[in-house]
Amino acid sequence: MSQTEAWKALVLDDDPHIASVITFSLETRGFSWETASTGREAWAMLRKKHFDLAVLDVMLPDMSGVDLTRRIRAAFSIPIILVSALGEESERIAGLEAGADDYIVKPFSPRELALRAELAVKHGTGATPNAGLVTNGPLSLDLQSGSAVWDSERLDLTDIEFRFLVALASRIGNVVSISDLLNEVWQTQEIAGGRDMIKSTVYRLRKNLAGITPPDLIVNVRGLGYSMQKL
Repeated sequence: MSQTEAWKALVLDDDPHIASVITFSLETRGFSWETASTGREAWAMLRKKHFDLAVLDVMLPDMSGVDLTRRIRAAFSIPIILVSALGEESERIAGLEAGADDYIVKPFSPRELALRAELAVKHGTGATPNAGLVTNGPLSLDLQSGSAVWDSERLDLTDIEFRFLVALASRIGNVVSISDLLNEVWQTQEIAGGRDMIKSTVYRLRKNLAGITPPDLIVNVRGLGYSMQKL
């Protein structure tokens, strides 16, 4: 029995042919795998299942693989390999700075990718007791249970409010655009009426969290989106 038989990879690519090449190469090293074709789908899978490795395309239909890497790194310690046709130095550095463990440029050698994947898992930190937990100071968001805690006080949030905080807390200090919020929180790309939904959610959160969290926890960056300050 090989050591990699227990390892499971999440492969994210919107091109079925590329995804097939990657999964076949991983199988040669004993990996099992599941695939996703959008960043939203991959994020949902990571929240529900255990993976030992994520292989992500950078250019996705709904979000950047680099942005998704930041979200994953904020909540999970699994190794991340980015795969992209964007091979400029600035692109590679951006991916690595976002938290990727490796960056492979297309076209690539399937055998080399599989070996790099095996090395990433062997040398990576793997899952930790805090995997699936997004934190910011006293704020703790458990992706598995959907619960939110401030210090030792459990926060009474709706599912929409919870997902809204996760979207911001997994990108501390960065502005999350209106379109990204609608996509990740409401699973829609319809801008019409979307801004009002977001404003209503922010209003309810600020009202419900008044006296518990700082009043400026959620920041409206006019014309761009929302962000959460580092606590």
